[in-house]
Amino acid sequence: MAALGRMYSSRREMDEHVFHPAVSLLVPLVAVFAGAYLPKLAPWLMILDLPLVVVIFFAVARRSPISGVMTGALVGVLQDLLLNQPIGINGMVKAVVGYVAASISLRVDVDALATRVVMNFSFCLLQSLMLLGIYQWLLQDANVQTRWLHELLRAGVNTVVAIPLFFLLDYAKQRA
Repeated sequence: MAALGRMYSSRREMDEHVFHPAVSLLVPLVAVFAGAYLPKLAPWLMILDLPLVVVIFFAVARRSPISGVMTGALVGVLQDLLLNQPIGINGMVKAVVGYVAASISLRVDVDALATRVVMNFSFCLLQSLMLLGIYQWLLQDANVQTRWLHELLRAGVNTVVAIPLFFLLDYAKQRA
């Protein structure tokens, strides 16, 4: 019987991953700093949201909604600090994305390429929708306009960048 290996009682136990502390700290920091400073070097890179991609990856890899919320909130608040935005806006949005991504990962095979594409594209659009809602309804900023064609392009570009990044970060996974 020992040859059969460890028996798992749930999909979460079977697929849950942890990361070396250096990976857990450095990857989000690099993503936030790259997201803040690369557009200053090349303005067309403003379309990328590397912090969002990293939040999605860690949320689905860890399969823990609490961890997804914490990762999203911390990454988002750090992003707000570096981009001179109202503190907490990206933190709230990325916390929600982290929670939803981790919750979905408990039920769906998130290692499949098609799932990763759909998730990244959908979460980019969800983030845009939530940011629009926050600016218009909570901050009462009537000047905020969303160009949905641009948001679709942004979601596509972030998805194209996310897929190879996910495969690269898969090498840093360790079994829980």
